[in-house]
Amino acid sequence: MTPDLKGHLAMLCFSGLVAGSFALGSMAAQHVEPAALNAPRFVLAAVILGVGAMTSTGIPRETWHAPWRYLLLGGAMGLYFLLMFEGLKTAPPVSAAAVFTLTPIMAGLAGYALLRQRTTSRMALALAVGALGALWVIFRADWGALTAFEVGRGEMIYLWGCAAHAVYIPLVRMLNRGERPVVFSFGTMLGAALLVTVAGWGDIRATDWAGLPPIVWVTILYTAVFATAMTFVLMQFASLNLPSAKVMAYTYLTPTWVAIWQAALGHPLPPVMVLMGVGLTVVALLLLLKDESAPVR
Repeated sequence: MTPDLKGHLAMLCFSGLVAGSFALGSMAAQHVEPAALNAPRFVLAAVILGVGAMTSTGIPRETWHAPWRYLLLGGAMGLYFLLMFEGLKTAPPVSAAAVFTLTPIMAGLAGYALLRQRTTSRMALALAVGALGALWVIFRADWGALTAFEVGRGEMIYLWGCAAHAVYIPLVRMLNRGERPVVFSFGTMLGAALLVTVAGWGDIRATDWAGLPPIVWVTILYTAVFATAMTFVLMQFASLNLPSAKVMAYTYLTPTWVAIWQAALGHPLPPVMVLMGVGLTVVALLLLLKDESAPVR
């Protein structure tokens, strides 16, 4: 299997794991502040990644050269998650999901600005088809709901978070100095845990940890292990083998994976008209399987 195909497989798994956190996150967000939810998540994920790195090939001393890299990367991801939960306080989930579909386009712009990664005509077509399919799924094939979309305060807050997420992708390739994905992710997770803890220390101290409902702890464990530790390694690996726009294009699969999760939990599948949008996201990914971009030096 070629490196680019491995990158596509990594992002396929990434999108499925991320989708699983949506239902849990929406339920837990009603009981705890964003910083209080994300700080223990990042700490636990850092522990998992650190143990994994140490028990495999170890963490080379060179990993800690230029530690500012991990603060920059951790800050980008920490900012994304904090702004996401802050935006969801007022933004309806459907509108927030629509904002999230703008991330691949922003990642392509960031990839060009930082790495001069160019978007080919095939990639541009795939991004357009994927965005259309994702929006069709998000708005459940309701053209009126799509055309009536208005950006409110919560959506704007989340948009800035998505911008931070998009910048993170090319930064991985730009700042990586040969570190393995699990080691590089460990450093990034430490940076995120430190910055989120410092920024949200007031909310963390004010949280009644003993009185939190079980759904919060389930969400912290799931997001730390599956939606953070594993997905960070997958994204780091994919970012080293694929252009930024292609990496983030897999966010278009999130609505599809959410539908699969819902079906697995006993809920009915979306209507046929909605499944047409799912088909468009699959078409977009098939277009992305062919790499026409020049190698980045």
